[in-house]
This record gives sequence, structure tokens and C-alpha cells, in this order.
Amino acid sequence: MSAFTLPAADPGRLVVVALSGGVDSATAAALLVRAGHRVVGMTMRLYDAAGTVAGRGRCCGPRDVDDARAVADHLGIPFYVIDLEAEFTGAVVDDFVEAYLDGETPNPCVRCNQHIKFTPLLARARAIGADVLVTGHYARIGPGPDGAPSLFRGADPEKDQSYFLFSMPRAALASVWFPLGGMTKPEVRRLAVELGLPVADKAESQEICFVPDGDYAGFVARAAVARGRALPVDGEIVDERGAVLGHHHGVHRFTVGQHRGLGNLRGAAGERWFVVGLDPARGRVVVGKREAAGGRTLWLDEARWLGPTADRLAVQLRHRAAPLPVRPIEVTGDGVRVRLDLEGDPAIAAPGQAAVLYDGDRVVAGGWIARPL
Repeated sequence: MSAFTLPAADPGRLVVVALSGGVDSATAAALLVRAGHRVVGMTMRLYDAAGTVAGRGRCCGPRDVDDARAVADHLGIPFYVIDLEAEFTGAVVDDFVEAYLDGETPNPCVRCNQHIKFTPLLARARAIGADVLVTGHYARIGPGPDGAPSLFRGADPEKDQSYFLFSMPRAALASVWFPLGGMTKPEVRRLAVELGLPVADKAESQEICFVPDGDYAGFVARAAVARGRALPVDGEIVDERGAVLGHHHGVHRFTVGQHRGLGNLRGAAGERWFVVGLDPARGRVVVGKREAAGGRTLWLDEARWLGPTADRLAVQLRHRAAPLPVRPIEVTGDGVRVRLDLEGDPAIAAPGQAAVLYDGDRVVAGGWIARPL
């Protein structure tokens, strides 16, 4: 695919840019304004960050709203703050907490794109008469094999975000623009400086927005109590035969495929152990050799399709992971059975994580790993 080319400005068309307070969305907005489009900026207020690290300037905190407003003022465009805290808590935060308590590994960024950015936010944009929603994602939209809009990887492999976008409704692709999809991050930074954007030098946040200190286990434990769930308790680390090798401080602190953080396991000197299973009901972390943590067949739940399938596909199991070739897929209801076409070690796939199917650079479908088989 070629780089994104902005459509000609149309005085009858209103374009909403989702301003996050960061350099990417700000640059996308500036490109539209420079091209003569009628632009409105919208920022989402997703959770109450008062008194937290986020409240002192991390992703989605009050500073980000202020920065987004400063960008809108600099560009001379209207600006709105949209309160989506209730939707975000229910669809993203609660899902994150429940997944860890159930022994799964969630991906809140994918859930946010599925349930927040391209559903209620797009609806709010349409409610004010906008025809298009623009974000700063590094991905591309173009015609697929059937002629309908499809999602493609961003041109910069270091910044490609298509993995996080597979769950957006396919119908939304016709109403969304990704102006940065054909650019690299250094190019965006240089352009932001050239355009005089007030966030041109702002650092990126690397943490989940509602867990800005990176302590996922602590967040889950506090959230469990707040939601009336039993606090995760200490338990046993066992091998696949059930022999006790050690103890842990909560199943929510582990994920399938994990190697670090297991401590000194009894009788395991010199061995490399991996988490191969989690049993929250009995409070057990099951460990084994690397091959036991992986598989060659995956079952994906809640499959979402962004275009027609193809004969030869590859699956990406984590952001930045290399795509793995797959054999012909089997679709049953909203599930997909994916058999990896691998030699050597099996792939490690954590239940709860996203898996995305690609036809070259085109996103075909994706789903949530239910279990490796």
C-alpha cells in the first residue's frame, strides 16, 4: 500500500480528531488544518486520575487534557472533552481485572479500540455532524480484495499499531482516517517541530494508562477488593505432575509463558522453568519446560473480521512479535481454530491475549486466545 493521501478539503465535511495530548494525534490534526479541512478536536476523559501518578502527568491524566486543549488552541480549532469514564471502566478496566483474576492475560489497548475509540467516540463525532474520525495511529486503511475498506499495517514496522486495531468494527473503516500510517515516528517528530506544536517534544508513555506505575498486580488486588471480589491469596507453584516446587503471592502475578519471577524452585537447580498453566480456583501456578508452555494449535474466541480471508495467512501473537505462518484456518461460529505451520519449538500463547491474522500487510481477522491445544 502507498502512504495515506489526505482527501481534498470539503467545506461541507466536518472532521473530528481524537486528541490524546500526545505528539501523534496533534500532528494528525495539524496536517488536516494545514490542508484546509474543517477540524474539531475531541479528548476522552476515561478515568479519575486524581491523586495518582497519572494525575501528575502520565498518559490519560489531567495534563494530557490540558495538552490537547493547548494543541487545539494553537491550531485554532474547537475543542471538546468527552466523558467516557463509565464506558471505559466497564469495558476495559473491569475486563482487565477479571481476566487477571481468572488466570488470563488481558490486552486493554485492544479492548479500548474495540469498545471506546471506534464506538462511543465515533458516535459522539457523528452526533455533532462529523463525517470522519481521525486518530494518530500508525496503521493504514485502503481497499481490500473485495473493494471494501480494509486495515493494513503501518509503514513503520517499529510503530505499526494494526495489531491493536483488529477489533474495531469493520463498518467504522469507511469513517476513519489514519494520516500517520505512511510515516515513521522520527518524521512525525520533525513535522511537529516544523508546525510549532506545543507537544512536539513530549515523551511517550509506555505504561497502561490506568496503571501508570506499572504495578499490575497491585492494581488488580486493590480493584478486586473494591469490586467485592476475594483478594488473591498465596498459593503453590507445582510441576505438571502436581509436585509442590515453591509458593507464590497470587495467581494474578503470573502469565502463561512467563520465565522470570518464579524464584528458587525446589529441586530445580539449573533448570529453566516456564509458567505453563494457571489454576485460580486452587490458587496454583503450574510450571514446566518451555515446550509445555506453547502449542501448535490455537483456539480464538470472539473472532472479528476486517476483510475476506486468503489462502496463506500468518498470525501475530503479541505486539512486535514476528508473524508465524498458519495452515488453513477453521471457522466455527465466532471462533477460529488456527494451526501453526512451524518446525522446532512451539509458540507460546497466553490465554486472554490477542492473536491477529494477516494476509501480508492486510489484517484479515483477530480474536482472543482461549487455549493452546
